[in-house]
Amino acid sequence: MYLRTKGLLSILRFNPALYETFNSFNHYQYDQCRNLVKVRLKWVKNRTLDHIIDTHTDLKAAYLLKDAINRSSTGFLTSKSINDWQKLLGLTVPTLRFIRRYPTLFEEFPHPKYPSLPCFRLTNIAKTLQAQEQSIFQTHEADTVQRLCRVLMMTKNKSVPLQSLHPLKWDLGLPDDFDKALVMKYPDHFRLGKGSNGLLCLKLAQWREEYAVSELQKSNENTVLGSGEYRQFKRGQTALAFTMSFPRGYGAQKKVKAWMEEFQKLPYISPYEDSRGIDPNSDLMEKRVVGVLHEFLSLSIYKKTKRNYLRSLREELNLPHKFTRIFTRYPGIFYLSLKCKTTTVALREGYRRGKLVNPHPLTSLREKFYHVMRTGLIYRSKGVGLLPQLDNLVSDAEDEMDQEMSEEEEFESGDESFEEGTSEEEVDSGED
Repeated sequence: MYLRTKGLLSILRFNPALYETFNSFNHYQYDQCRNLVKVRLKWVKNRTLDHIIDTHTDLKAAYLLKDAINRSSTGFLTSKSINDWQKLLGLTVPTLRFIRRYPTLFEEFPHPKYPSLPCFRLTNIAKTLQAQEQSIFQTHEADTVQRLCRVLMMTKNKSVPLQSLHPLKWDLGLPDDFDKALVMKYPDHFRLGKGSNGLLCLKLAQWREEYAVSELQKSNENTVLGSGEYRQFKRGQTALAFTMSFPRGYGAQKKVKAWMEEFQKLPYISPYEDSRGIDPNSDLMEKRVVGVLHEFLSLSIYKKTKRNYLRSLREELNLPHKFTRIFTRYPGIFYLSLKCKTTTVALREGYRRGKLVNPHPLTSLREKFYHVMRTGLIYRSKGVGLLPQLDNLVSDAEDEMDQEMSEEEEFESGDESFEEGTSEEEVDSGED
């Protein structure tokens, strides 16, 4: 039944009129009205996730600097060229001060022609980590191609402006030159072209039905205990439920439990399905928006991204103007962090005890990169002379990081109180 339905959907996809008619007799026949219980929730800080986001801010900035040096035709960057990059890198300190913190990654030397001008190139260990990263990209290229295809498949026109995709390279685990390398190597998957707004876009060359299965569907299909429920879902007899992990103090509230029970009973709409037949002001559309955001964060290798990056894709993903309220409205699914003078949204189910549940190979390499950074920060007075000892120090740093995360989790498991005076509206209205 499920396979026949998938085949019919793939045929109807190319005939919008027939597709809309089919939808009207399918799960969109649900009474599309506002009947969910209204519950006003306080924002609650999660120190463990905040700590992860805090460390990733510096890690990402160092990675961006590493990629910039790698792209440079001279093999180095001058202090003058990076002087205005502070906001671009998301730093709270000047770029020159930041890059000097990590002599284990960036070697400082005088310019060949202008001795008073400081320059920075990659150290040998940074080059080694760069080579390991390229090896991971090659080994897992098929996974990268599929992830990028699925992002495009969720959009209305099956295309995304490159200016919106480039900031997401870090979150989606894309190579630095993905817009050139992948397009040239996979012309049957991607192509470049101008959108209706005149911007250069990455477009899906061909719809791939085998990719059009959401992570929520996969997790339910692969769960032995939930296999019976998933068979019922495929027959249209039940709805898929999102994994919920509430902050302390929420789960016991009767209104919250009643609200979530009604929400979970709503039909689940795959983010890869056409949503034109849904009333934009209905509860069904709200659940569809939750599904789209859940899928997008699931496709990111860290299960998180900045809120502004999602805003830049609002029209492409067919999200409402005030879609960011979803993050504070469903705290059992999402966590909104205000760390590092920006707003980051994370998928709660992606983390357990301060670590990713299913880490991508790239995240493991970036952990090693971060340990090298920490070593350089702690022993920066010794600088390059410490480099031969890094292999031993990395293991010590990993043990130290595990201990830190364990302490953060222990602190988090205590009585977590509501942040009084920090309402849903105040969190949602914060500027990135």
